[in-house]
Amino acid sequence: MTHTYLHNPGCSTSRKGLELLESKGIKPDVRKYMNASEQLSVAELKDIAKKMGGVSPRAFLREKNAAEAGLAEDAGDEAVYAAMAENPKIIQRPILIKGSKAVLGRPIDLMLALA
Repeated sequence: MTHTYLHNPGCSTSRKGLELLESKGIKPDVRKYMNASEQLSVAELKDIAKKMGGVSPRAFLREKNAAEAGLAEDAGDEAVYAAMAENPKIIQRPILIKGSKAVLGRPIDLMLALA
């Protein structure tokens, strides 16, 4: 089963996470979700939340960038998903997906559970 790695090359944690996976022999399919051609849809974001155990999208929201993007603190899940799809900068990274599971790599060692 292949791994999909949601990656932002401009993020040092995301780069370190990819290096960690590769050092363990894992060669994931890398999706640079910040690129317009690889952005995540609302449906994909909902699927990630489901694969993380049915969490709220706030579990992988970059709170410090959310206000800058115009997302209200009390926004509901649907508004959060829409804001993430519109502005991928507010998605926390890295995220590793394997089959029916996904994990936020904060800290990056958490991703090894899906290795």
